[in-house]
Amino acid sequence: MLLPDKSLVDSLLRRYRAWEVVVLAEPHDLASRRHLEDVAYTLCVLMGQRTTRDAITEAEFYLGWARSVVPAADVMTRDGGKQSRVFSGPR
Repeated sequence: MLLPDKSLVDSLLRRYRAWEVVVLAEPHDLASRRHLEDVAYTLCVLMGQRTTRDAITEAEFYLGWARSVVPAADVMTRDGGKQSRVFSGPR
């Protein structure tokens, strides 16, 4: 399977977030809404997803932006013992 260029995905995701802010600030601006929808459509096609939310999630995961949650049983201390907390943070 072909994978999209990470720099293109990064650029589109950043553009989507920027247009999202503009549309939220000015919801009646049709030109801004069209720009947001164009970027959203491109992300959907590029990531092979049917919805914008799924495309964004897939793009974030692909770029390593997604947060990971490691079960406590999988977290080890330096001395080999298990740690009782869960780590959540950027990859």
